[in-house]
Amino acid sequence: MSSRKETDGGEQVTTEPARGVRLRLAASVMVLLPLVPAAPGVPAVVLARRADPLTISVPDSVNLGPTQPGGVLTVTLPAMTVSDSRAGIPPWTATVTATNFTTGGGTPAETIPSGSVFYWSGPATAVSGGGLRTPGQLNAADRVALSAQVTAFSGRKGSLATQTTSWRPTLVVSVPSSATVGSYTGTLTHSVA
Repeated sequence: MSSRKETDGGEQVTTEPARGVRLRLAASVMVLLPLVPAAPGVPAVVLARRADPLTISVPDSVNLGPTQPGGVLTVTLPAMTVSDSRAGIPPWTATVTATNFTTGGGTPAETIPSGSVFYWSGPATAVSGGGLRTPGQLNAADRVALSAQVTAFSGRKGSLATQTTSWRPTLVVSVPSSATVGSYTGTLTHSVA
């Protein structure tokens, strides 16, 4: 969408809106379950369908907003929440991975590699139940590239009660200066086991 305005000299000038790179994060959740041996006389498939007492909840999607090629975008995401209602007090670890962000056909000029996407968990923002909780990266100085799987948070219940832990991670996306203008989409996957 362009706009026209008249200058003092009476001439018409057409202005174009700034074009840049728009990033959208398609979040997904993958929960890893420890294997549970089947009870005698009970098919294993029945156990696999039981409700999982260790879960992670994440937002469906997040629009990270616009920036320019060569720009850096810093966004604090909505809360990620781990809930642990397992028997005993086993530890848990939440991990995170990212895909490349792509637009168009995903050519090199249409790709922001996952190694240019940095993550830090920050501290817990909401908790219930006792136990220990440890952020993977407490602050910006600890941020890590998502070129490989990294630990987002870990914990251990302190009693038989349910423990919940929430955090609001921050992403820093460094857009290559050679990036094509467009809307880029990537996937951030949080898992817990």
